[in-house]
Amino acid sequence: MKRAQIEEMFARLQARDPEPKTELSYSSPFTLLVAVVLSAQATDAGVNRATPGLFAAADTPEKMTALGEAGIRDKIKTIGLFNTKAKNVFALSRILVETHGGDVPRDREALEALPGVGRKTANVVLNVAFGEPTIAVDTHIFRVSNRTGLAPAKTPDAVEAKLMKAVPAKYRLYAHHWLILHGRYTCQARKPLCPACIIQDLCGFKEKTKGVGDALAAIESLVPTAG
Repeated sequence: MKRAQIEEMFARLQARDPEPKTELSYSSPFTLLVAVVLSAQATDAGVNRATPGLFAAADTPEKMTALGEAGIRDKIKTIGLFNTKAKNVFALSRILVETHGGDVPRDREALEALPGVGRKTANVVLNVAFGEPTIAVDTHIFRVSNRTGLAPAKTPDAVEAKLMKAVPAKYRLYAHHWLILHGRYTCQARKPLCPACIIQDLCGFKEKTKGVGDALAAIESLVPTAG
């Protein structure tokens, strides 16, 4: 995709949704961090059904530590991989209390040192909680970047690197959200809604149709969704 096309693509996405938000429910950097950790291999909707009860009981690292791993597990048992996630949420909460004074660090290295937190999760927290122009490559962004020709690459890290160079600086803060939402609701894996797509004329996808995408979906399944 050429630079002028990329500029036009993001101009259209911005015009449709000037200030997109994450669909995860949260009230602080800590609850955002926990919600993102819980969202690995789960839907935002599924996480949002579980977190109200969890955050009502524990919305700070101190309270989460006091709730304990068993208490956390009981609150999130409707979410996939809840045993591992409960262990990670408890452990990261304890580290935040003991090492960071109960605050979520605004630092990639410190974030990625927390249990259950990888590059993608750190990027989400840095972007949403702290306003950093990061791009967290999940399966949606991976698909859209490859399918449209925006930033084609074989790994999430490579896609991220290409996106950080390709996306104009003025659009970078919200690029993460625009691409996720576009992939979630329009450029879907198996049945992309090409006729309804606002960037169809800019897109490099050769088979613009409602019924294809299985091959890319198979590749996409290899992309890690955890933190």
